[in-house]
Amino acid sequence: MKVLLVFAHPDPRSLNGALRDVAVAELVAQGHEVKVSDLYAEGWKSEVDRTDFPALLDDQRLIPVAASKQAFNGNTLTPDVKAEIDKLLWADVLILQFPLWWFAMPAILKGWVDRVFAYGFAYGVGEHSEARWGDRYGEGTLAGKRAMLIVTAGGWEEHYSPRGVNGPIEDLLFPINHGILYYPGYEVLPPHVVYRVDRFSAADFTTAAEQLRERMRTLATTAPIAYRRQNGGDYLIPKMQLRPDLEDPGANGFALHINGAGN
Repeated sequence: MKVLLVFAHPDPRSLNGALRDVAVAELVAQGHEVKVSDLYAEGWKSEVDRTDFPALLDDQRLIPVAASKQAFNGNTLTPDVKAEIDKLLWADVLILQFPLWWFAMPAILKGWVDRVFAYGFAYGVGEHSEARWGDRYGEGTLAGKRAMLIVTAGGWEEHYSPRGVNGPIEDLLFPINHGILYYPGYEVLPPHVVYRVDRFSAADFTTAAEQLRERMRTLATTAPIAYRRQNGGDYLIPKMQLRPDLEDPGANGFALHINGAGN
């Protein structure tokens, strides 16, 4: 398979850097082709502004959605964005790797999404009607590909459990897994989360490295999260609400959108 790993940590000597090297080495050992987008090392520009849209006239207002659509359709996206889109089209698997900072991805990675997931590429795709609300949530440009997260967290695993003070890790990562990855069509694998990283010992790293190697070995066979497809009949269109009585027993909140989440 072809794998794109988008890496978002400012220090290559960090634990994240070491884990990235472990993941890449294992993927290569398994015969996969790997490309790495190291956002900090490449000096990735994270903010969306007028420079992203060279075809925008000086007297035009910057409306990001409209400007993104115009730039994508007119092939006037900036070279750095075009290069990342080409990598996404090339890759069978996308891995986003980042430390969990303030319950979210680092700003530079969010900026990568903001700029690369252009209108007409990752959203705004397909028919919008009373019967269908675009090709999204299980369909879209990136359908048929797989994606997953590699995440490090300073807190304990128990802190991110259903009764943990930080909230369930599944809920914290839902906006990324469901809203960024599943939206344009990826099959989203369960995230690989490494906890208590601020106090890692050499033995801890040995264990974490082997666990990560195992996840890399099973990229093709791990079952994806069973998110409901938007146009699969589970949602009322155009209200986009889950049909009554379809929820699994005990499921609520984000879990409503996963088949079997209440089991």
